[in-house]
Amino acid sequence: MQNVTESVYAISLTAITPDMQSNQGKVLSNRRLSKRQKDRIQAIQERRRERANLKQTVNDEELKNLQGLGQETLGTVITNYGAQVDIEGAEAPFARQIVRCHKRTNMETLVTGDKVIWRHAEPHGVVVACEPRQSELIRPDIYGKLRPVAANIDRIAIVFAPKPIPHSNLLDRYLVAAEAQDITPLLVLNKADMLDHEDYPDVDQLLVDYRSIGYEVIEVSAKTALGIDELQNYLAEHTSIFVGQSGVGKSSLLNQLLPNANMQIGPLSENKEEGTHTTTASRLFHLIGGGEIIDSPGIREFALTHLSQDKIIDGFIDFRPYLGNCKFRDCQHNKEIGCALLQAVADKKVLQVRLNNYRQIILSQQER
Repeated sequence: MQNVTESVYAISLTAITPDMQSNQGKVLSNRRLSKRQKDRIQAIQERRRERANLKQTVNDEELKNLQGLGQETLGTVITNYGAQVDIEGAEAPFARQIVRCHKRTNMETLVTGDKVIWRHAEPHGVVVACEPRQSELIRPDIYGKLRPVAANIDRIAIVFAPKPIPHSNLLDRYLVAAEAQDITPLLVLNKADMLDHEDYPDVDQLLVDYRSIGYEVIEVSAKTALGIDELQNYLAEHTSIFVGQSGVGKSSLLNQLLPNANMQIGPLSENKEEGTHTTTASRLFHLIGGGEIIDSPGIREFALTHLSQDKIIDGFIDFRPYLGNCKFRDCQHNKEIGCALLQAVADKKVLQVRLNNYRQIILSQQER
């Protein structure tokens, strides 16, 4: 099965005139940036974000002068737009009402799922504090800086499908990220109806492999409603997040679980059979059968550069019985004599593809 590797996004700071663009644009766009160049670009982008966000924050003096400033009350971040956020009130008189809010100056970054303290005002409310997170899903951005994706979730629903072609390497990255945060993962095969009409041996093998490891796998179809009730029952009473490649049908599934959501659905790219991005900002929805679900923008890669090698290998739950039993304490589980993990693979107790994916992840960490 083809592995998904992490790519480095090259961003050129060189000005290109129209007559140069056709010849030089391709060369510049493929240049590999040095660490110093990437750090400089990141610093510039950070300053731009800070300036943009500062325009939508409220300092203490402005807070006193806001018209109709209400009492402090609890709420949940439904959507984060960067400079502003939508808050769902948790207490009367704003319970279940959505209110657009600014943030108090110097507040930390807010994400969907954050529990906050806010105050009503006209024309926009103000978030004055954020409560400690019980959990968070984080990932590095293209510059390597950690960015939270969602907060206070206790289930991660990893959605994949026969098309676009699923990669076990990407699935394992999600699983490792979930295990690192002690968030229960669920594998959701969407478009399962396609398996009845076409031959997808790789997908069938994925289902067998992950079930053998002990992960829960639910087969569903947003097209035929197959397995939707089972998925709804699993998600009830939990705060979950849908993650996965663009095009796997996360928004279609949400429309089945919550018909009034009316999520936009994008087609697969004709050339690469990859999904087109339709979800641009994470948003929290209340499910009819109970529980909440966060729909997140689709991504084709999921870096784990924020995790140590020990944390990564511990995220492979089928490796755990053999860790610490190798002959050498610093065993890299490559070709070392007396490696308990290699022996487990030889004995068919651990899947070779899982060890390959682990090695690929560690290699990508070292190349950064």
